Amino acid sequence: MSTLLQLSQVSKRFGTLVALRDVSLQIEPGEVIGLVGRRGAGKSTLLQLIGGLHSPTGGTLNFNNYIVRLTNPAQAQALGLAMVHQQPLLAENLDVIANISLGREITWPRPIGVPDDVGMARRALDLLAELNAANIVNIKVSNLSDEQRQIVAIARELCAPAKLLLLDDALAVLSYDRQERLLDQIRQLAQSGVAVLIASDNLKHLFAVTDRIVVLFEGRIIADRVTADSTPREIVELIVGNTRRDQVTPIIWALESYQQVQQQTEELHRTQATLRQSLEQRDSLNRELLERLRRQVEVLDQLNVALQAAQLRLMTEREEERKFLARELHDQVIQDLLSFNYRLEDIESEIDDELQQHELVAIRQSVRQVVADLRQLCSDLRPPTLDSHGLKAAIRSLAEEWAERNRIRLELSIDPKLGRLPEALELSMFRIVQEGLNNIRKHAAARQVALRVERTPTASILMRLTDDGQGLPKPIDLAELTATKHFGLLGISERVALLDGTMQVESLKTGGTVLQVEIPSPYPSM
Repeated sequence: MSTLLQLSQVSKRFGTLVALRDVSLQIEPGEVIGLVGRRGAGKSTLLQLIGGLHSPTGGTLNFNNYIVRLTNPAQAQALGLAMVHQQPLLAENLDVIANISLGREITWPRPIGVPDDVGMARRALDLLAELNAANIVNIKVSNLSDEQRQIVAIARELCAPAKLLLLDDALAVLSYDRQERLLDQIRQLAQSGVAVLIASDNLKHLFAVTDRIVVLFEGRIIADRVTADSTPREIVELIVGNTRRDQVTPIIWALESYQQVQQQTEELHRTQATLRQSLEQRDSLNRELLERLRRQVEVLDQLNVALQAAQLRLMTEREEERKFLARELHDQVIQDLLSFNYRLEDIESEIDDELQQHELVAIRQSVRQVVADLRQLCSDLRPPTLDSHGLKAAIRSLAEEWAERNRIRLELSIDPKLGRLPEALELSMFRIVQEGLNNIRKHAAARQVALRVERTPTASILMRLTDDGQGLPKPIDLAELTATKHFGLLGISERVALLDGTMQVESLKTGGTVLQVEIPSPYPSM
């Protein structure tokens, strides 16, 4: 199969500004290529140069084995090059169907050249229906939204056969559903032999449909990767020009979150549209009822937010009180007891009566035990290791002390890449682990425990606590736990909810219980 497009050492200058430097690129028929790079890297310039909007300052374009020099988009269109721009240019004085057919008119009969209005309308409606936008055909172009204008521009480029389709960030303005539809159309075009070159910042889209991903950096191609052999992190590192975690990780986090948020937003829009349609079909009484329900839901939502805020504030204040109390016990009470112990030791050395010496020794031992108990209490109130060395060290210290005190074997696995987290998150994760171990001590009758804390591929913090104890007789019911004053799992569930996390509790068939908590992290790791 011959190469469709071959760029050789192509450069483009705008005065003293060098937009492209010695770009060489080869595209085969039916190949889908993603084009990525920072803003100003030259993506749009390269697409516009291929699409005929600009002429290269240097280098050559070979299309279908012919060297071409394009000076306008009409020449590119005649060769089979179609381009959708970031900002579509529409003819405001024409309707939607005329805009789609502009430059791609159907005439009937062909020798006379009479416009086939019916044929063009049918073709436009079919294309719009594929993008779930047939309803915009009767809207004035001047009243179209940004998304609808882009849909018209996409339909215009799809209505005539093309050999190479250029998409300059054309999916960004579309809704989630229409993005998925256009991605499916790109797959169909590739299967029919049409090549597609997509410039986009959405790596999820590119990894879903492309064969290769080309990275531009300051006007140069610095990488040409086979998509199946690459990872989003590798591509982001090339785009950023840096492998530093603090620069790459936030971008990865944004890319992963964007698609999920957009899909949820789209579902909310569809629900809102359904409710609106339902209101239009009902009488005024139903409208009033739904409006009342809406207001009630809003009030309940506001109340829920307020309750969550109050609960979070109470939890934060409780932790601050624990921290203050631990410091007071350590700095005053424990120090005073140690001082009394030293004075008793001095008095003991001055007394000759053996009986009194034995009594003083017993008193001093009791004081030391009280000091030890108070130190343990201080550690439970606010573990000093957590403030000094972070979550990993605090969990390790807690696990070792818990296993030794309860004579239960504990296998501990902590992800070495866990890193430091915000103080509130580290403290909440520590309390979750602490409460989980306390539950095992009180209720499980376990002989062996496994604790794993790690980062997941989706950039969350995962805690999994497994024991070989007696398990749960039935699925947990938080209301029932409250009634029976089983506050351990209830407290964990409250912390997890406040952190927007998830909690799962299940009994193993072989005996024992698994508690799994997953919390989204503000510092994700890929």
